[in-house]
Amino acid sequence: MPQGISIMKKRFSELSEAEILALAIASEDDDARIYMSFASKLQENYPHSARVFMEMAQEELEHKKWLTELYRKKFGDIIPLIRREDVAGFVQHSPIWLLDELDIDRARKRAEVMELENYRFYRKAAEKAQDPEIRALLEKLAEAEAHHESLAAKLELEHLDADAKLEEDEARRRLLALQVIQPGLMGLMDGAVSSVAPIFAAAFATQDSWQTFLVGLAMSVGSGISMGIAEAMSDDGELTGRGHPLIRGVASGIMTTLGGLGFTWPFLIPDFDTALIIASIMVVLELLFIAWLRYRFMETPLRRAFVQIVIGGAIVLATGIFIGSA
Repeated sequence: MPQGISIMKKRFSELSEAEILALAIASEDDDARIYMSFASKLQENYPHSARVFMEMAQEELEHKKWLTELYRKKFGDIIPLIRREDVAGFVQHSPIWLLDELDIDRARKRAEVMELENYRFYRKAAEKAQDPEIRALLEKLAEAEAHHESLAAKLELEHLDADAKLEEDEARRRLLALQVIQPGLMGLMDGAVSSVAPIFAAAFATQDSWQTFLVGLAMSVGSGISMGIAEAMSDDGELTGRGHPLIRGVASGIMTTLGGLGFTWPFLIPDFDTALIIASIMVVLELLFIAWLRYRFMETPLRRAFVQIVIGGAIVLATGIFIGSA
């Protein structure tokens, strides 16, 4: 999964007030549609929770109305389409429509992270705004996100107000997983899968453990540097609180490097056949481990994770063997 081609994004600090309002309008619309999808998927088994999510959707649409009216008052009728994925720093969530199944716990976790993200966005946007009227509305929306009744209480699962929820360790851990752990996992997957073909191509082409080790080392370190730079440049941490970009870049780079080194180190064994057997076993174990990580931390169904990583990795491995044997 090479990351060589990246999509241009604008940093939050570079957005104008008009662009901030346009982004907020699109975000409120997206969130409303997500909550409506939750309501539809949960209606049969969780009718009470479905009503709650539909009410939340209506609330988001009301926020969109406020933002749209203010935008038109300040900047005119043409509102540019600016989405979260166009701005560096927002968490990239799995599309709801791609989920095979949605239970109440998964919906609640996703919605709580969305609420926390929105609170941080409106708080930062209000600090940035110069126009008093725009700043007042953004502060109002931030306050709405921070002080309305928590989703957990609405769903009759626990009783916490939103202030307590913002301090709740579990919500922060989930956000941390999305913002920090998942990029690390993506680095691990990229390093593992993309390194399989060149390493095994080198192995079968040279039939030499040391030469293969050098190729694997160069591939792993080079991929780690590339991924580290890409991650560090993707987000300055201003909006999401993800931390210093240098720290994230180093972490992502290290995980990418480890992904390739996982089946490179066996080629330190002088006997080529032994090294090849151990390296092949390491490929299988590493791919299985990555499939489990996708299931555990990225909400990917286990069967899909297995097919995407293990079967995909096996195809890449076979490609490397075929090329190296040619």
